[in-house]
Amino acid sequence: MFPPLLNRVTPRSHPGQQPSAAPEAKLAPAVHYTFLLIGLSLLVFVLHRLDGILLPLFFAALLATLLLPMVTKLERWRWPRALAIIAAIFLLVSGIVGLFIVFGTQIIDLKAELPLIQQKLVVFLDQGQRWLHDRFGMRVMSKDELIDSSLSSAKKSAGGFLGSTISTTAGVLSVLTLIPIYIFCFLYYRDHMRQFMFRFVAPDKRTSVLHTMDSIQTVVQAYISGLLTVIVIVSVLNAIGLLLLGVKFAVFFAIFASVLAVIPYIGIMIGATIPALITLVETGSPAKAAGVVGVFVFVQFLEGNFITPTITGSKVSINPMAAIIALILGGELWGTPGMILSIPLIAVLKVVFDANKTTAPWGFLLGDVTDGEDTPKDKSDDKPGLLSKFWHMLKRI
Repeated sequence: MFPPLLNRVTPRSHPGQQPSAAPEAKLAPAVHYTFLLIGLSLLVFVLHRLDGILLPLFFAALLATLLLPMVTKLERWRWPRALAIIAAIFLLVSGIVGLFIVFGTQIIDLKAELPLIQQKLVVFLDQGQRWLHDRFGMRVMSKDELIDSSLSSAKKSAGGFLGSTISTTAGVLSVLTLIPIYIFCFLYYRDHMRQFMFRFVAPDKRTSVLHTMDSIQTVVQAYISGLLTVIVIVSVLNAIGLLLLGVKFAVFFAIFASVLAVIPYIGIMIGATIPALITLVETGSPAKAAGVVGVFVFVQFLEGNFITPTITGSKVSINPMAAIIALILGGELWGTPGMILSIPLIAVLKVVFDANKTTAPWGFLLGDVTDGEDTPKDKSDDKPGLLSKFWHMLKRI
Protein backbone atom coordinates (compact mmCIF):
# COMPACT_ATOMS: atom_id res chain seq x y z
CA MET A 1 0.00 0.00 0.00
CA PHE A 2 2.98 2.29 0.45
CA PRO A 3 4.37 2.37 -3.14
CA PRO A 4 1.29 4.04 -4.64
CA LEU A 5 1.43 6.63 -1.86
CA LEU A 6 5.08 7.27 -2.58
CA ASN A 7 4.35 7.55 -6.28
CA ARG A 8 1.77 10.21 -5.60
CA VAL A 9 4.14 12.18 -3.40
CA THR A 10 7.20 12.01 -5.63
CA PRO A 11 6.31 11.85 -9.30
CA ARG A 12 8.31 9.52 -11.48
CA SER A 13 10.88 11.09 -13.75
CA HIS A 14 10.84 9.98 -17.39
CA PRO A 15 14.03 8.70 -19.02
CA GLY A 16 16.16 11.59 -20.29
CA GLN A 17 14.27 14.15 -18.24
CA GLN A 18 16.24 16.00 -15.55
CA PRO A 19 14.66 16.15 -12.14
CA SER A 20 13.05 19.50 -11.37
CA ALA A 21 14.89 21.75 -8.89
CA ALA A 22 13.43 22.30 -5.49
CA PRO A 23 11.52 25.57 -5.19
CA GLU A 24 13.47 28.36 -3.49
CA ALA A 25 12.14 29.67 -0.23
CA LYS A 26 11.16 33.33 -0.56
CA LEU A 27 10.83 35.62 2.38
CA ALA A 28 7.86 37.90 2.75
CA PRO A 29 8.63 41.58 2.02
CA ALA A 30 7.95 42.55 5.65
CA VAL A 31 10.47 39.95 6.89
CA HIS A 32 13.01 41.00 4.27
CA TYR A 33 12.85 44.70 5.18
CA THR A 34 12.87 43.86 8.88
CA PHE A 35 16.15 42.00 8.50
CA LEU A 36 17.48 44.87 6.38
CA LEU A 37 16.65 47.44 9.09
CA ILE A 38 18.21 45.25 11.76
CA GLY A 39 21.38 44.92 9.68
CA LEU A 40 21.57 48.68 9.10
CA SER A 41 21.07 49.35 12.81
CA LEU A 42 23.87 46.94 13.71
CA LEU A 43 26.11 48.54 11.09
CA VAL A 44 25.51 52.04 12.50
CA PHE A 45 26.13 50.77 16.04
CA VAL A 46 29.43 49.14 15.04
CA LEU A 47 30.54 52.22 13.07
CA HIS A 48 29.80 54.44 16.07
CA ARG A 49 31.52 52.23 18.63
CA LEU A 50 34.62 51.64 16.51
CA ASP A 51 35.13 55.26 15.50
CA GLY A 52 38.62 55.38 17.02
CA ILE A 53 39.71 52.55 14.70
CA LEU A 54 37.66 53.31 11.59
CA LEU A 55 38.23 57.06 11.29
CA PRO A 56 42.02 56.83 10.80
CA LEU A 57 41.49 53.97 8.36
CA PHE A 58 38.98 55.96 6.28
CA PHE A 59 41.16 59.08 6.23
CA ALA A 60 44.18 56.98 5.29
CA ALA A 61 42.27 55.18 2.53
CA LEU A 62 41.14 58.46 0.96
CA LEU A 63 44.61 60.00 1.18
CA ALA A 64 46.19 56.82 -0.18
CA THR A 65 43.80 56.95 -3.14
CA LEU A 66 44.84 60.56 -3.69
CA LEU A 67 48.56 59.72 -3.54
CA LEU A 68 48.37 56.58 -5.69
CA PRO A 69 48.97 58.33 -9.07
CA MET A 70 52.09 60.01 -7.69
CA VAL A 71 53.40 56.74 -6.29
CA THR A 72 52.78 54.84 -9.52
CA LYS A 73 54.54 57.57 -11.52
CA LEU A 74 57.58 57.39 -9.24
CA GLU A 75 57.58 53.61 -9.59
CA ARG A 76 57.63 53.95 -13.37
CA TRP A 77 60.77 56.06 -12.92
CA ARG A 78 62.31 52.98 -11.26
CA TRP A 79 61.95 54.25 -7.71
CA PRO A 80 61.60 51.48 -5.11
CA ARG A 81 58.01 51.21 -3.91
CA ALA A 82 58.85 51.99 -0.28
CA LEU A 83 60.90 55.06 -1.24
CA ALA A 84 58.18 56.32 -3.60
CA ILE A 85 55.54 55.99 -0.88
CA ILE A 86 57.73 57.76 1.69
CA ALA A 87 58.36 60.64 -0.76
CA ALA A 88 54.62 61.00 -1.48
CA ILE A 89 53.75 60.99 2.23
CA PHE A 90 56.49 63.56 2.88
CA LEU A 91 55.04 65.90 0.24
CA LEU A 92 51.56 65.46 1.71
CA VAL A 93 52.73 66.17 5.25
CA SER A 94 54.73 69.19 4.06
CA GLY A 95 51.64 70.66 2.38
CA ILE A 96 49.50 70.11 5.48
CA VAL A 97 52.19 71.62 7.73
CA GLY A 98 52.44 74.65 5.45
CA LEU A 99 48.68 75.09 5.57
CA PHE A 100 48.72 74.87 9.36
CA ILE A 101 51.51 77.46 9.52
CA VAL A 102 49.45 79.90 7.44
CA PHE A 103 46.37 79.17 9.53
CA GLY A 104 48.38 79.38 12.76
CA THR A 105 49.80 82.82 12.06
CA GLN A 106 46.36 84.12 11.13
CA ILE A 107 44.79 82.59 14.25
CA ILE A 108 47.52 84.09 16.47
CA ASP A 109 46.89 87.53 14.96
CA LEU A 110 43.15 87.07 15.36
CA LYS A 111 43.61 86.03 19.00
CA ALA A 112 45.68 89.17 19.66
CA GLU A 113 42.87 91.28 18.19
CA LEU A 114 40.10 89.57 20.18
CA PRO A 115 40.09 92.01 23.17
CA LEU A 116 39.75 94.99 20.84
CA ILE A 117 37.07 93.19 18.82
CA GLN A 118 35.23 92.40 22.06
CA GLN A 119 35.24 96.05 23.12
CA LYS A 120 33.96 97.16 19.73
CA LEU A 121 31.35 94.41 19.81
CA VAL A 122 30.06 95.65 23.18
CA VAL A 123 29.77 99.18 21.80
CA PHE A 124 28.04 97.87 18.69
CA LEU A 125 25.58 95.82 20.76
CA ASP A 126 24.90 98.80 23.00
CA GLN A 127 24.05 100.94 19.98
CA GLY A 128 21.81 98.19 18.64
CA GLN A 129 20.02 97.87 21.99
CA ARG A 130 19.40 101.60 22.13
CA TRP A 131 17.96 101.51 18.62
CA LEU A 132 15.67 98.63 19.62
CA HIS A 133 14.67 100.55 22.78
CA ASP A 134 13.80 103.66 20.79
CA ARG A 135 11.83 101.68 18.22
CA PHE A 136 10.19 98.88 20.24
CA GLY A 137 10.69 99.85 23.88
CA MET A 138 12.94 96.88 24.75
CA ARG A 139 14.99 96.96 27.97
CA VAL A 140 18.57 98.10 27.52
CA MET A 141 21.39 96.19 29.25
CA SER A 142 24.34 98.28 30.35
CA LYS A 143 27.89 97.58 29.15
CA ASP A 144 28.85 96.27 32.58
CA GLU A 145 25.96 93.78 32.51
CA LEU A 146 26.98 92.60 29.03
CA ILE A 147 30.62 92.13 30.11
CA ASP A 148 29.65 90.42 33.40
CA SER A 149 27.28 88.01 31.65
CA SER A 150 29.87 87.10 29.02
CA LEU A 151 32.58 86.63 31.68
CA SER A 152 30.36 84.47 33.89
CA SER A 153 29.42 82.22 30.98
CA ALA A 154 33.07 82.00 29.98
CA LYS A 155 34.08 81.00 33.53
CA LYS A 156 31.42 78.31 33.65
CA SER A 157 32.56 76.71 30.41
CA ALA A 158 36.30 77.28 30.85
CA GLY A 159 36.98 74.06 32.78
CA GLY A 160 35.06 71.83 30.42
CA PHE A 161 36.51 73.59 27.38
CA LEU A 162 40.06 73.13 28.68
CA GLY A 163 39.51 69.45 29.42
CA SER A 164 37.91 68.80 26.05
CA THR A 165 40.70 70.72 24.31
CA ILE A 166 43.40 68.61 26.00
CA SER A 167 41.61 65.33 25.22
CA THR A 168 40.90 66.40 21.64
CA THR A 169 44.53 67.43 21.12
CA ALA A 170 45.77 64.11 22.46
CA GLY A 171 43.34 62.24 20.24
CA VAL A 172 44.32 64.23 17.17
CA LEU A 173 48.03 63.63 17.80
CA SER A 174 47.49 59.90 18.18
CA VAL A 175 45.43 59.81 14.98
CA LEU A 176 48.02 61.85 13.08
CA THR A 177 50.69 59.31 13.96
CA LEU A 178 48.51 56.40 12.76
CA ILE A 179 47.36 57.86 9.44
CA PRO A 180 50.81 57.93 7.73
CA ILE A 181 51.41 54.33 8.83
CA TYR A 182 48.06 53.26 7.39
CA ILE A 183 48.75 55.17 4.16
CA PHE A 184 52.08 53.40 3.77
CA CYS A 185 50.45 49.99 4.34
CA PHE A 186 47.60 50.67 1.92
CA LEU A 187 49.99 51.72 -0.84
CA TYR A 188 52.66 49.11 -0.20
CA TYR A 189 50.29 46.14 0.02
CA ARG A 190 47.79 47.29 -2.62
CA ASP A 191 48.52 44.36 -4.95
CA HIS A 192 48.20 41.91 -2.09
CA MET A 193 44.85 43.39 -1.04
CA ARG A 194 43.60 43.22 -4.63
CA GLN A 195 44.49 39.54 -4.79
CA PHE A 196 42.69 39.08 -1.48
CA MET A 197 39.53 40.56 -2.98
CA PHE A 198 39.85 38.30 -6.04
CA ARG A 199 39.66 35.27 -3.75
CA PHE A 200 35.97 36.02 -3.26
CA VAL A 201 35.26 36.23 -7.02
CA ALA A 202 34.93 33.39 -9.50
CA PRO A 203 37.81 33.20 -12.04
CA ASP A 204 35.54 33.91 -15.02
CA LYS A 205 34.29 37.16 -13.43
CA ARG A 206 37.63 38.56 -12.29
CA THR A 207 38.18 40.57 -15.46
CA SER A 208 34.91 42.46 -15.11
CA VAL A 209 35.55 43.00 -11.40
CA LEU A 210 39.02 44.33 -12.22
CA HIS A 211 37.60 46.83 -14.71
CA THR A 212 34.99 47.93 -12.17
CA MET A 213 37.61 48.44 -9.46
CA ASP A 214 39.84 50.42 -11.82
CA SER A 215 36.95 52.66 -12.87
CA ILE A 216 35.96 53.25 -9.25
CA GLN A 217 39.56 54.07 -8.35
CA THR A 218 39.93 56.47 -11.29
CA VAL A 219 36.68 58.31 -10.60
CA VAL A 220 37.36 58.61 -6.87
CA GLN A 221 40.87 59.93 -7.52
CA ALA A 222 39.54 62.46 -10.01
CA TYR A 223 36.78 63.55 -7.62
CA ILE A 224 39.03 64.02 -4.58
CA SER A 225 41.78 65.79 -6.54
CA GLY A 226 39.15 67.92 -8.28
CA LEU A 227 37.56 68.81 -4.95
CA LEU A 228 40.93 69.94 -3.59
CA THR A 229 41.55 71.92 -6.77
CA VAL A 230 38.20 73.67 -6.39
CA ILE A 231 39.02 74.54 -2.76
CA VAL A 232 42.38 76.04 -3.81
CA ILE A 233 40.83 78.09 -6.64
CA VAL A 234 37.98 79.35 -4.46
CA SER A 235 40.48 80.24 -1.69
CA VAL A 236 42.54 82.33 -4.10
CA LEU A 237 39.48 84.13 -5.47
CA ASN A 238 38.12 84.81 -1.97
CA ALA A 239 41.50 86.08 -0.80
CA ILE A 240 41.81 88.44 -3.79
CA GLY A 241 38.35 89.89 -3.15
CA LEU A 242 38.88 90.32 0.60
CA LEU A 243 42.34 91.83 0.15
CA LEU A 244 40.96 94.36 -2.33
CA LEU A 245 38.38 95.36 0.28
CA GLY A 246 41.09 95.66 2.94
CA VAL A 247 39.56 93.05 5.24
CA LYS A 248 41.67 91.88 8.16
CA PHE A 249 42.67 88.20 8.27
CA ALA A 250 41.68 87.89 4.61
CA VAL A 251 43.71 84.73 3.97
CA PHE A 252 42.25 82.93 6.99
CA PHE A 253 38.65 83.82 6.11
CA ALA A 254 39.23 82.97 2.43
CA ILE A 255 40.48 79.44 3.19
CA PHE A 256 37.88 78.96 5.92
CA ALA A 257 35.01 79.90 3.60
CA SER A 258 36.36 77.84 0.69
CA VAL A 259 36.48 74.70 2.83
CA LEU A 260 32.96 75.36 4.10
CA ALA A 261 31.77 75.97 0.52
CA VAL A 262 31.86 72.20 0.04
CA ILE A 263 28.68 72.15 2.16
CA PRO A 264 25.85 73.22 -0.16
CA TYR A 265 23.98 76.39 0.86
CA ILE A 266 24.92 76.14 4.56
CA GLY A 267 28.67 76.47 4.02
CA ILE A 268 28.50 79.76 2.15
CA MET A 269 26.19 81.26 4.77
CA ILE A 270 28.55 80.37 7.64
CA GLY A 271 31.67 81.27 5.67
CA ALA A 272 30.32 84.70 4.73
CA THR A 273 28.54 85.63 7.96
CA ILE A 274 31.52 85.42 10.33
CA PRO A 275 33.92 87.66 8.33
CA ALA A 276 31.07 90.06 7.53
CA LEU A 277 30.23 90.45 11.23
CA ILE A 278 33.87 90.94 12.20
CA THR A 279 34.27 93.51 9.41
CA LEU A 280 31.13 95.30 10.59
CA VAL A 281 32.41 95.39 14.17
CA GLU A 282 35.90 96.48 13.10
CA THR A 283 34.92 99.23 10.68
CA GLY A 284 31.34 100.03 11.67
CA SER A 285 30.49 100.24 7.96
CA PRO A 286 27.49 98.20 6.80
CA ALA A 287 28.54 98.87 3.19
CA LYS A 288 31.90 97.19 3.72
CA ALA A 289 30.27 94.23 5.45
CA ALA A 290 27.85 93.96 2.51
CA GLY A 291 30.87 94.07 0.20
CA VAL A 292 32.37 91.07 2.04
CA VAL A 293 29.13 89.14 1.60
CA GLY A 294 29.06 90.16 -2.06
CA VAL A 295 32.57 88.77 -2.62
CA PHE A 296 31.61 85.38 -1.19
CA VAL A 297 28.32 85.26 -3.10
CA PHE A 298 30.04 86.13 -6.39
CA VAL A 299 32.79 83.55 -5.88
CA GLN A 300 30.16 80.97 -4.90
CA PHE A 301 28.29 81.75 -8.12
CA LEU A 302 31.45 81.17 -10.14
CA GLU A 303 32.19 77.98 -8.22
CA GLY A 304 28.74 76.49 -8.63
CA ASN A 305 28.23 77.38 -12.29
CA PHE A 306 31.69 77.26 -13.88
CA ILE A 307 34.52 75.99 -11.64
CA THR A 308 33.03 72.84 -10.11
CA PRO A 309 31.17 71.67 -13.27
CA THR A 310 34.36 72.09 -15.28
CA ILE A 311 36.65 70.26 -12.84
CA THR A 312 34.50 67.64 -11.11
CA GLY A 313 31.15 67.80 -12.89
CA SER A 314 32.17 65.41 -15.66
CA LYS A 315 33.34 62.80 -13.14
CA VAL A 316 30.82 62.59 -10.34
CA SER A 317 28.42 65.09 -8.82
CA ILE A 318 26.29 64.88 -5.70
CA ASN A 319 23.01 66.73 -5.42
CA PRO A 320 22.73 69.22 -2.55
CA MET A 321 20.02 67.29 -0.69
CA ALA A 322 22.16 64.13 -0.56
CA ALA A 323 25.20 66.17 0.51
CA ILE A 324 23.32 67.90 3.35
CA ILE A 325 21.84 64.61 4.60
CA ALA A 326 25.30 63.01 4.44
CA LEU A 327 26.76 65.89 6.46
CA ILE A 328 24.07 65.59 9.13
CA LEU A 329 24.47 61.82 9.36
CA GLY A 330 28.27 62.09 9.43
CA GLY A 331 28.11 64.67 12.20
CA GLU A 332 25.72 62.57 14.25
CA LEU A 333 27.83 59.44 13.74
CA TRP A 334 31.40 60.73 14.14
CA GLY A 335 31.18 64.45 14.90
CA THR A 336 33.42 66.87 13.01
CA PRO A 337 35.60 64.13 11.41
CA GLY A 338 32.41 62.51 10.16
CA MET A 339 31.33 65.77 8.51
CA ILE A 340 34.74 66.04 6.83
CA LEU A 341 34.50 62.47 5.56
CA SER A 342 30.84 62.58 4.56
CA ILE A 343 31.20 64.27 1.16
CA PRO A 344 34.06 62.02 -0.13
CA LEU A 345 32.36 58.90 1.25
CA ILE A 346 29.02 59.73 -0.35
CA ALA A 347 30.88 60.24 -3.64
CA VAL A 348 32.54 56.83 -3.25
CA LEU A 349 29.13 55.27 -2.54
CA LYS A 350 27.70 56.86 -5.67
CA VAL A 351 30.52 55.45 -7.80
CA VAL A 352 30.06 51.99 -6.27
CA PHE A 353 26.28 52.16 -6.79
CA ASP A 354 26.71 53.24 -10.42
CA ALA A 355 29.06 50.31 -11.10
CA ASN A 356 26.35 47.73 -10.27
CA LYS A 357 23.11 47.42 -12.22
CA THR A 358 21.06 46.45 -9.17
CA THR A 359 22.18 49.51 -7.19
CA ALA A 360 22.34 51.96 -10.12
CA PRO A 361 19.00 53.62 -9.14
CA TRP A 362 20.51 54.57 -5.78
CA GLY A 363 23.48 56.11 -7.56
CA PHE A 364 21.06 58.06 -9.74
CA LEU A 365 19.26 59.26 -6.60
CA LEU A 366 22.52 60.55 -5.08
CA GLY A 367 23.60 62.23 -8.31
CA ASP A 368 22.80 65.70 -9.51
CA VAL A 369 19.79 66.37 -11.74
CA THR A 370 22.11 67.34 -14.59
CA ASP A 371 23.59 63.82 -14.74
CA GLY A 372 20.76 62.60 -16.96
CA GLU A 373 17.05 61.97 -16.96
CA ASP A 374 15.01 59.17 -18.45
CA THR A 375 11.78 61.14 -18.58
CA PRO A 376 11.07 63.16 -21.75
CA LYS A 377 11.63 66.85 -21.41
CA ASP A 378 9.62 69.67 -22.84
CA LYS A 379 11.42 71.40 -25.69
CA SER A 380 10.67 74.75 -24.09
CA ASP A 381 12.93 73.77 -21.17
CA ASP A 382 15.95 73.74 -23.50
CA LYS A 383 15.62 77.45 -24.29
CA PRO A 384 18.63 79.35 -22.90
CA GLY A 385 18.01 81.68 -20.02
CA LEU A 386 19.29 85.19 -19.50
CA LEU A 387 22.56 84.09 -17.86
CA SER A 388 23.20 81.52 -20.60
CA LYS A 389 22.67 84.13 -23.31
CA PHE A 390 25.05 86.51 -21.49
CA TRP A 391 27.69 83.80 -21.13
CA HIS A 392 27.47 82.84 -24.83
CA MET A 393 27.77 86.51 -25.76
CA LEU A 394 30.96 86.81 -23.67
CA LYS A 395 32.32 83.68 -25.37
CA ARG A 396 31.80 85.21 -28.79
CA ILE A 397 33.59 88.36 -27.73
